[in-house]
Formats: sequence, structure tokens, C-alpha cells
Amino acid sequence: MKDFVDGTAFNAEQGNRARKLFAAVVLAALDDAISDDKKYGNGPEQIARWARSRDGREVLSCAGIDPNERVVSGLMEFVGKGVRTSVALSREESERRNAAAQAEAA
Repeated sequence: MKDFVDGTAFNAEQGNRARKLFAAVVLAALDDAISDDKKYGNGPEQIARWARSRDGREVLSCAGIDPNERVVSGLMEFVGKGVRTSVALSREESERRNAAAQAEAA
């Protein structure tokens, strides 16, 4: 009997790879908007314009993100904080934020 590769598993893996690729595009757009914010002060507006555009909505959807106004607001808030995505996604930054939140709560 010949080896059989499950086509469903292959397609699911391809879908996951595509979502990750589009998620990387979203992260790059966030970093670009943060850079614009530092240079020109218009980062949140830039990311909102992109996220509401046809291309932005398509990229967000392909990344598995529902391109609604709540998401646009969250993207704008993220850009407004000015923390690069690589830093925000790092373990150290996450631990620092958790410690700061706990300190504020106490």
C-alpha cells in the first residue's frame, strides 16, 4: 500500500502558515505607524486609515483578525503607546507590564 498523506492536515498547515504571514504584515504596519508617530505625530491616524482601507481589512481578515472598529481602536491605542511590536511581544516586556499592573493594584 502506498503512503497516504492526509490532504486536510496539509491544507490546515498551509492555512496556519498563511495566517502567520499576514500577521507579520500587521505587525510591520504597526511598527511603521509607531515610526510615523515618533517622526510626525500621526501614527494612530495612519494605522486607523490603513486598517479601514480595503487592503488593511483584507490583511487583517487573512491574519484571522476581524477588521471591526473595536480592533481599529485597539490598534490605535497600541500605536499611541509607542512600544515596538518586537518589544511588546517579548517576555521581559510582558513581565514588566504585569509587575507594574500588580504594583498599581496594590
